[in-house]
Amino acid sequence: MDKGEYPYPADEFDHVEPGAGPRGAHRALRSRWNRAWPFAVVIVLFPALAYGAVTYWSSERGGGQEAPAATAPTETSAETPAAPLEQTPPPTPEPAATPDLATPIVVFNSTSRSGLAGSAAEVLTAAGWESATSANYTGEMLKSSTVIYGSAELEITARAAADALGITTIQLAEVDTVTGLEVVLESDYTP
Repeated sequence: MDKGEYPYPADEFDHVEPGAGPRGAHRALRSRWNRAWPFAVVIVLFPALAYGAVTYWSSERGGGQEAPAATAPTETSAETPAAPLEQTPPPTPEPAATPDLATPIVVFNSTSRSGLAGSAAEVLTAAGWESATSANYTGEMLKSSTVIYGSAELEITARAAADALGITTIQLAEVDTVTGLEVVLESDYTP
């Protein structure tokens, strides 16, 4: 827009003295230092604060515990020989209990799928069980497929049967009618 096309009358802001700075809402440029100091604070001060905080918290939580001071070796005379260090043999691990695969096991089908218990009994026979039979289940429904064992001594064997069939739940029988192992297959069982 030319001065000739300017529709408003001239006022005091239109007359600028030579060499004068900006007027009104305009501001002069800031110096380099005024523009750079916030970045310097971020680069120097924040890492220092973070280092101090980490050092403080690690010493509060026991991370700054000092190692015991080393003792100076004592001199031994030629007349008294040093006592030999006693070596203790490493502890021998206890042998892992092995499942008793001669334990009779009955696989019950509690689902409407035909042949499910028979195929599970075949899996157990292939895994080494000597006596695995199948039947239909007539008891109350369980929440998931379960291996039930008759006594506490059979827990290892029950875990082995559950592992062979991919079952996660085992339980001790509440009544004395279970002599070996019973597997109840529910609808969550997949062969």
